[in-house]
Amino acid sequence: MMILAFPDYLSQAQRLAVRLDAPLIEVVLHHFPDGESLIRLPPSLPEHLIICRSLNQPNGKLIELLLCATTARELGGRRLTLVAPYLGYMRQDIANRPGEAVSQRIIGKLLADLFDDVLTVDPHLHRISSLNQAVPIANAISLSAADEIGRFLKGKFKHAILLGPDSESKQWVGAIARNIGFDYAIADKNRLGDKQVEMALPDKDYRNNPVVIVDDMASTGRTLAKAAGLLQAAGSRDIYAIVTHALFCGDAYGHILDAGVKTIWSTDSIDHPSSCIKLDALLADAIKAIA
Repeated sequence: MMILAFPDYLSQAQRLAVRLDAPLIEVVLHHFPDGESLIRLPPSLPEHLIICRSLNQPNGKLIELLLCATTARELGGRRLTLVAPYLGYMRQDIANRPGEAVSQRIIGKLLADLFDDVLTVDPHLHRISSLNQAVPIANAISLSAADEIGRFLKGKFKHAILLGPDSESKQWVGAIARNIGFDYAIADKNRLGDKQVEMALPDKDYRNNPVVIVDDMASTGRTLAKAAGLLQAAGSRDIYAIVTHALFCGDAYGHILDAGVKTIWSTDSIDHPSSCIKLDALLADAIKAIA
C-alpha cells in the first residue's frame, strides 16, 4: 500500500499515512500558463494505491484526478482507493429544468470508472440513501464525522443546545446530541436561492445555555448567519457553529461571524483556519476495514 497525496491535502494525508504505517509520495503537480496541468508520479508503483484529495473547487481537481488515476494504472496500480473527505457535485441529483445535466450521476460514474473504492465523509445527498447509488461501485463508502464532532463538543461544553438548520439535519444532529447528553432543536428552512433562505426556530428557551449550530457544510454562510440572527432575537447570546466541510465561499466566513457567531469550528476535510477536528483516525479505520 502507498499513499499518493495531492499538495492541497498533504498535511491530512501525512497524518493518515502515520495511522496506516504506509509510505507517502506527494503528487508532483504543475500548472502551465494556459491552465493545463502536469501530473508526475513515481515510475513504479505498488498494486494498492490510496489517492488523497478533497474535491472542493472540483472542476480543475477532477481533471487532475483523471490524469493521476489513469497514470497510476499504467505504472502498476491494480487497486485504486480514493479518499475524498469532501465530495463535490453530489447536490444535483435531478434535472430541475429540461436539459440540465444531472451532475451527481455523471461525476459519480466518472469516479466509479477510475477507482475501485471511494471514501468520503458526510456527503450532501438528498434523494438517495446510500453513496453507491451516486457512485456505482460496491465500495462507495460514506463515513460520518458525528462521533468526532460529538467528542469535540463534549470537550468544549458541559452542556449546550445543538441546533440543526433544517429537517435534513435532524437524524444527524439528534444522534450527536443523544450520544453526548446534550439537548437539540431543528429549525424549519426554505432555500429561496444561492444566498437567500427563510428559517423559523422551534419554540425553546435559548437563553440559558450555549447554542451550537451544527451543519454538514458551510458554503455561502447564509444558513448559519440566518440561524444566528434568529437565535439572537430569541435571547441567545452564546452562539457557536460547527461544520464538517468548511467551503466558505466568498465572504461567507466573515458574514457568519458578523451575524453573531462567536467561533466556528470545522473538520480538516478542507484546509481552513477553522479546521481543528481531525479525520485521520476515522479514515484509517475505514481503509483498514476494506484493505
